Amino acid sequence: MSGLIMAGQLLIGLSLLVILHELGHFLAARAFGIKVEKFYLFFDAWGFKLFSFTRGGVEYGVGWLPLGGYVKIAGMIDESMDTEQLNQPIQPWEFRAKPAWQRLIVMLGGIFVNIIVGIIIFWIMTFSYGQTFTPNSAVVNGIQAGAPALKIGLKNGDKILAIDGKKVVRFEELKSSKVIMGGGVITVLRGDKTLEIKVPDNFLSSLKDGKAMFVEPRLRTVVDSLLPAGNAIKDGLKVGDNITAVNGTPVSYQDEIKPIIEANTGKEVLLSLVRNGQPMELTAHVGKDSLLGYVPNISQIKQVTTDYTFLQAMPIGANMAWTMFADNAKGIGKMVTGKVSARNISSPVGIAKVYGGTFDWTRFWTLTGLISIALAFMNLLPIPGLDGGHVVFLLIEMVQRKPVSEKVLEKAQIVGFVVLIGLMVFAFGNDILKAFGK
Repeated sequence: MSGLIMAGQLLIGLSLLVILHELGHFLAARAFGIKVEKFYLFFDAWGFKLFSFTRGGVEYGVGWLPLGGYVKIAGMIDESMDTEQLNQPIQPWEFRAKPAWQRLIVMLGGIFVNIIVGIIIFWIMTFSYGQTFTPNSAVVNGIQAGAPALKIGLKNGDKILAIDGKKVVRFEELKSSKVIMGGGVITVLRGDKTLEIKVPDNFLSSLKDGKAMFVEPRLRTVVDSLLPAGNAIKDGLKVGDNITAVNGTPVSYQDEIKPIIEANTGKEVLLSLVRNGQPMELTAHVGKDSLLGYVPNISQIKQVTTDYTFLQAMPIGANMAWTMFADNAKGIGKMVTGKVSARNISSPVGIAKVYGGTFDWTRFWTLTGLISIALAFMNLLPIPGLDGGHVVFLLIEMVQRKPVSEKVLEKAQIVGFVVLIGLMVFAFGNDILKAFGK
């Protein structure tokens, strides 16, 4: 059932974004008097389609191949590779009959709509829910550092002061693209010393698709709740217990308990703890998952929610959209230069997993907004077959003041199609290998 929910959310989110993207091209073309022949969600490859209808001289439909969508604009070399029409005399209502600047706007229409959609989603989400964050001042015990953080020189208990010289107000800033993308400098307080930790350019690769923990607020060893399927209930742990030692080793924080527990997976350990002010001991059984079966006192880290008016939320939404767009550019740049592995590229299968097996409106719209911005950026790439490829040829035409030959455009379209299919196969291969832990 969870798989169907994942697939359903992906289908709804991507279908919505594809329709809006193609609507951008459609409206721009119609505004300049250019004839649009077809408007399709998914591709009707080899003439097969799920259904279609014609209205106002435009064929609207849904194809069978779920690799995006398209609008067929008269007089344009596109995905359909319909060159027969181009052998006929130029008509005033064709794409090729219009000035280069108008054709440029038509090609940028879908990208523009995806950016606007992303801004609107983040705007409405910010207005509806505000922004919930952890004040850095509330992280009084410093950080709990995961393996990637330890590798670059951070340590458990470090207190974050600044990133690239700017004071950290929200703890979540430590997980922002400024750090995750690499290249930044983190200023920390360790004991009574102030240190600067350089984040390497290839840091993103060490996060292993987000599965490896970077940093979290450091938590004390106080039991907040008990897991129904864990051993803690049977062993006699109680909510509010403060664990002070494991097998005689004093502990004050969760990160100090973790290595001891992992070293005793499937075995018994002796817990020293304080319950209602009284010291006591009990024997606990470590499960095969290397857990005792309790949740630490997360509530000790107080979060704050800031609400915004409708107008106040607008620039925040726009800034979030721009940050996402810039992050995509940085990520692609690092892949091209080899600083980040191309294994970070995901297919729709990987995206579906991010949507999750349960439906949540907040997560759905947040992820859909992220994908909208990603689609805008990906379509701007100068690959023939994508909007960015058409934009490059139009810019060349505007510079040299004559169109690029139709033969060149036809061959470029074929090359672009092969490149895009190759990228799709690579992305699916990535997700298949990840599924097998490779």
